[in-house]
Amino acid sequence: MADIQGSYDDLFTAVAGALSALLDEGDAGASVAVFVDGEPVVDVWGGFVDADRTLPWRRDTITNVWSVTKTMTALCALLLADRGDLDLDAPVGRYWPEFAAAGKEKVLVRHLLSHTAGLPDWEGPVEELYDWPSATARLAAQAPQWEPGTAAGYHSLTQGFLVGEVVRRITGRGLGEFFAEEVAGPLGADFRIGLAAEHDHRVALSVPPPSHDENYTAGAAGGKASPGAATPIRVRDGNSVAWRRAEIPAGNGFGNARSVALVQSVLACGGTLHGTRLLSRAGCDLARQEQFSGEDRILGTPMRWGLGYGLFDSLYGWGGWGGSLVVIDPASRMTVAYVTHQMREPSADNRGLEMVMAAYEGLQGLRV
Repeated sequence: MADIQGSYDDLFTAVAGALSALLDEGDAGASVAVFVDGEPVVDVWGGFVDADRTLPWRRDTITNVWSVTKTMTALCALLLADRGDLDLDAPVGRYWPEFAAAGKEKVLVRHLLSHTAGLPDWEGPVEELYDWPSATARLAAQAPQWEPGTAAGYHSLTQGFLVGEVVRRITGRGLGEFFAEEVAGPLGADFRIGLAAEHDHRVALSVPPPSHDENYTAGAAGGKASPGAATPIRVRDGNSVAWRRAEIPAGNGFGNARSVALVQSVLACGGTLHGTRLLSRAGCDLARQEQFSGEDRILGTPMRWGLGYGLFDSLYGWGGWGGSLVVIDPASRMTVAYVTHQMREPSADNRGLEMVMAAYEGLQGLRV
């Protein structure tokens, strides 16, 4: 079996075994973390950081978690709402006046977080994603594809700019800076939205699925370009220096399973972690306040959306293109994170779910 590094409680052996099995099946590298009551009961990693399998995945290896980044962006908005600085029921135009154009006067802040704003597609050049003023100006001028609040369609790239600009207008800080100072810093989490050059040596670049090269494209549903005029994003785009240096709060967060689980454990633990209070319990509950239930127009599948998170029965969280995933279970005070740079075809990718199921095996023993 593939060698696994790190540590885990004996009750959670199945999690380490599941990661080892995936590496045996051909995955390049990954990390898994399970936190219960804010403490790690699993923190393991294995494999390699490069497609040629010459450099081992290390404890401090980080990778682009793609849309798992949305959970970090949502957390920033929830912090502001909990503090009373952001009214989720307010029109976006209250904070961002230029946005109230082209029929968007009635778009509410909660619509941005729940993918119901009607602005699901990025219709500009890829290069414009790296320029915050240009990207947000484009979205401010865009007309919604449906009456805001009446339907949902996954805002794959646009959500981060939309929520991030509201955060910037309120705080005077970019989303990445706000997250670093208000969330990652206080928690000691090794997660960044946008990446400075000093961390490049730790990055495991995304590896396309077998039989694909770096021209493999992302769509809202993963692997297929979105319908309409949406601009497809390629693996090579996400692996570029320009992508790392930019601030794309829907999809360029860099971290590992430990840092993802640590941050999102704030919600699993009622807003306070290791003596640091980020949210009230009511503020945590906002994340799973259902905003939409029905077929998502972009994903083409039934979805329940909360405020920045996908809702799955009593659990919530979200995954990223290529397989990374975070799941929060507030009833059990557990968070499970799986972070990988090895992509698979979305239709055949159950790796994150396997990790979650393995974690519940351990949790049953822990609660006896």
